[in-house]
This record gives sequence, C-alpha cells and structure tokens, in this order.
Amino acid sequence: MSPTPHKCGDILIELIKGILHMKKSLLLAALLALSVVACSKTETPAPAATVAPAAEAVKDAAAAVDATKDAAKDAATATVDAAKDAATAVKDAGAAAVDAAKDAAKK
Repeated sequence: MSPTPHKCGDILIELIKGILHMKKSLLLAALLALSVVACSKTETPAPAATVAPAAEAVKDAAAAVDATKDAAKDAATATVDAAKDAATAVKDAGAAAVDAAKDAAKK
C-alpha cells in the first residue's frame, strides 16, 4: 500500500519540521556553549609597570608647567622693568629738551 499524495505531503512537512527543530536545537546548544565560554573568560588587569611611566610623565608635565609659569613671571617682571627704564629715559630726554629750549631762548 503506497501512501497517497496527501499523506506524502504530510510526511514531508513533518520531516521538514523535524529537521528545522533539530537545527534550532543545535543552534541553541551552540549559543549556550558560546555564552558559557564567553562568561568564563577573565581579562587580566594591566600590569603596574605600564602605569608607573604614565604617572612619571604626568609629574614631568607638571614640572614643565611650573617652569613655564616661572618663566612667564620672570618675563613679565623684565618687561615691566624695561618699560620703567624706557619711561625714565623719555622723561630725562624730555627734561633735557626743555632745558635746551630754555637755554636757547635766553640767548
């Protein structure tokens, strides 16, 4: 007794459903295994040897900033002193010019 076409179609559908169910089960098992492997991994912390040079670099940078601040203060002081000297020189030159003009007017 051979199966009728209707029965063959039902058998084929059931077979496809079984294969798809099996594929889903394999996929689920693979995902579960992957998640177990991923969760069991632990990352090693960065060695302290790499942190120490970075801290030293920060200290060096801070020292460079302090040196720059000191240099800027020294430059500002020198500029103020130079401006005062120039003002004194202009004042003296003006006074000399006034004196020379007075002497010239007297003659």
